[in-house]
Amino acid sequence: MTEPRTSVAAAAASRGARLTAEGFGSFLIVFLGVGASLFTATLFADPGAGSAVNLTVALAFGIALLAAFSSFAGISGGHFSPAVTIGAAAAGRLAWRDALPYVLAQVVGAVIASTALIVVGLFGPERWLERVQDAGFASTGWGTLSPGGFGMPAVIVIEIILTALLVLVFLSVTHPERRTAAGGVAIGLTFAAIQFVAIPVAGGAANPARAIATAIYGGIGPLAQLWVFLVFPGVAAAAIGIAYRALFDGTVEPDGGESDDDSGGWSSLTQP
Repeated sequence: MTEPRTSVAAAAASRGARLTAEGFGSFLIVFLGVGASLFTATLFADPGAGSAVNLTVALAFGIALLAAFSSFAGISGGHFSPAVTIGAAAAGRLAWRDALPYVLAQVVGAVIASTALIVVGLFGPERWLERVQDAGFASTGWGTLSPGGFGMPAVIVIEIILTALLVLVFLSVTHPERRTAAGGVAIGLTFAAIQFVAIPVAGGAANPARAIATAIYGGIGPLAQLWVFLVFPGVAAAAIGIAYRALFDGTVEPDGGESDDDSGGWSSLTQP
């Protein structure tokens, strides 16, 4: 059985450094993205300004992911979402033994970020924090928690498709041999585009750590619906990771024939 393929830079970093990088990156994304959602929604209270809020929040998430990837991808691989970590492990880019620590680091970073936003809210205008928590604290959800009033089946479809697209782009632009120079830009823009679609339907998508971080402060409703934003992104990520490895990581034999060798031509890059 072959070892997972990973970048040389990520392989050189210690596990502690990689987990710290994932935590910081997750903090950055949640603090800026969810912060934009909470504060921008308060500033643009006019119902007709909803599109401006969605634009601002989607771009904040995308730019934050671009910044996190540019800063920490060379250390940890730049996942910052449990869905991406599961997809990377399923594609053979990360050892499964490292997947759970990565996910825990991401969730911890995200929860610290949402807690920091709570602290900011404590010193905000009168009853501001109470109002945003009563409104769900920018949590993901369906029914009454969906900005557009969409039901659970719509949210499930959104989570599956958008998570698969994000993981597909990530695996493509970070491929050890076929990587894209502007990979961080591609991933960030993809994440922003995902939020354009997801915000009206579910409030966001493709990042279970972000869903956890807001649900714990959003009340019973978001917590009760949280399972959808954990299960379906994980399933979609695992499926697209396996599919990517099968479809794109085959090797070419010297005689021109194709091989299904698991190593995918990457035996020189191993996980520490």
